[in-house]
Amino acid sequence: MKKVKVFFNIEKEEKWLNEQLQKGYRCKNISSLGVYTFEKTNKKYVLRLDFQDNLPKNKLEEYKAMYEDFGWTYVKGSGLSGIRYWQKVDNEQNEIFSDRQSKGNYYRRLMAYSFMLGALCLAYSFMLYSDSSLYHEGLWSMNGSLFWKAFIFESPFVLLKLLPVFLVVMFGRSYYKAYQKYSMLKEQ
Repeated sequence: MKKVKVFFNIEKEEKWLNEQLQKGYRCKNISSLGVYTFEKTNKKYVLRLDFQDNLPKNKLEEYKAMYEDFGWTYVKGSGLSGIRYWQKVDNEQNEIFSDRQSKGNYYRRLMAYSFMLGALCLAYSFMLYSDSSLYHEGLWSMNGSLFWKAFIFESPFVLLKLLPVFLVVMFGRSYYKAYQKYSMLKEQ
């Protein structure tokens, strides 16, 4: 079974993947375009996501070996996004972070990731909007049905131009949520 889904929040993605596991579908592969491949299974699995950015090859091998020693199977990872997918048979030890410090470091990495992507989208938005308006300049001088036809035709392109702004908001929200969880861990 294949499903296509896009996530801006790593925790929501993990929750959704674990819901699929509860339905009896084990994740086999995840493409960079958000295509999830599942297979039917009778075993109970749990899946966890971690964010590790910029791992050189030798550090990545050490990182994988550490988790595999505890029974986790590496499903997928991307050097570009830094999100690592781990899966194992469900038992009492289902968390990949053993203490508050490692969980806090995880949220700090998520904050840095969200900030970086949000800043890139914001910079792109400034470049995109610096010398142009959303709609074609001649649109506002049109009348009647010609105006409405042109307006409807251009609206999808306007929405496409607004996509970077939408992404800034989504990554800003993701940063804020990670910051809240990081702050709660520091206070305890």
